[in-house]
Amino acid sequence: MLRTLTSIITPFSKMIPSSASKKVPIPLRGVDYRGKVVLAPMVRSGELPTRLLALKYGADLVWGPETIDRSMIGTDIRECPRTGTVIFTRTPSSVMKLPEDERRESVLYRLHPEREGKKLIFQMGTANPETAVQCARLVAPYVAGIDINAGCPKPFSTSGGMGAALLKTPDVLCGILETLVREIMPEFQIGISVKIRLLDDPADTEILVRRLCATGITGLTIHCRTTPMRPRQRAIREQLRMIAGVCREAGVACVMNGDVENRDQAMELMKEYGVDGAMIATTAEKNPSVFRAKADGGKISWEQLVREFMEVAMSVENRWANTKFMLSQFIPGKMPLYNMTTRTKCFEDLVIALGYKDMIDIAKEQDNRVGFIKPESPNGKKVTNNENESLISGLSRLKINHIPSTDHGIEQQTTSAIAV
Repeated sequence: MLRTLTSIITPFSKMIPSSASKKVPIPLRGVDYRGKVVLAPMVRSGELPTRLLALKYGADLVWGPETIDRSMIGTDIRECPRTGTVIFTRTPSSVMKLPEDERRESVLYRLHPEREGKKLIFQMGTANPETAVQCARLVAPYVAGIDINAGCPKPFSTSGGMGAALLKTPDVLCGILETLVREIMPEFQIGISVKIRLLDDPADTEILVRRLCATGITGLTIHCRTTPMRPRQRAIREQLRMIAGVCREAGVACVMNGDVENRDQAMELMKEYGVDGAMIATTAEKNPSVFRAKADGGKISWEQLVREFMEVAMSVENRWANTKFMLSQFIPGKMPLYNMTTRTKCFEDLVIALGYKDMIDIAKEQDNRVGFIKPESPNGKKVTNNENESLISGLSRLKINHIPSTDHGIEQQTTSAIAV
């Protein structure tokens, strides 16, 4: 790869002015990544409720989870009047043989135009310029930017030539970016960006960054790890100043990612390494309020977080599996409540386990819409409201339900969901 890139580095270098004041124009509906602390794209952990909480507590921008272009092509797009969300759905082939009234759609992507649209970046997994454009046309009207994933090392991404595999095929990666810049940026007036990892040799990283910056992108995020590295390994920051300098020469915003834990640290790292922005991943997965500066109150307790998350999740009809998964990230594993919530089978069970008596009716409605049937009690009978009351009372005696109710203006409306 180095030989291929080296052959083109000279002409591309001449195209990049040395002026430090250069700045790639930001499209009218786009956003400038400069000065921003943002939520990283995270599969499962970056769904709508997490993004909304991150924005509430100070995230300047939010990336949605990586979504494969081919999976989005051909989806049905519709607005949900109950929640104000836009959902992209598909009916799986596995259920097409069922009677029409028994078929359930899969929600591939859910967003809220009013509450996050101007700050939402759609991250795409792709290995083909044509399918990338097809996917981009579907989501571009609802988001502030489209980001290409060229850094994910997981097999589901790299096996299709996507993610970190694109680092080994720079011609393909640049072709994708150039096509999106040419086809999508002028039509929808949003920016195109890319997220990459470090290459083994800093010289190769510099060559690649220079080439990417010449495609017309508005932003570049560098995950400060190489492809084989995993989150438990400390991020490598020695190349950051070089990468930031190359981006600055081209007028492209440079965002750092890797071991950034909160807003205060992000601002310090941005100043220390000369980058334009910072992206938070792991700590935001555990508590999205890490975007609030310490001077403004810092992050909230896990008890308050769980309450707020449930309010948001049911107000936007978040999927059951994702709701339950996120609570497993928020609630400390040593707490009795952790094991209780992991054993729940539906929303009603979940809010009872949490001790949220005021949410039971909302949870029941949500369960009805997705087709959940209330599990039977040990005596073989359906659980009744009286039994629910007894369970809540028991939880209270165990002091497991002492999660404070908070009023932050989040609408608790009658909700529903589409089963996945």
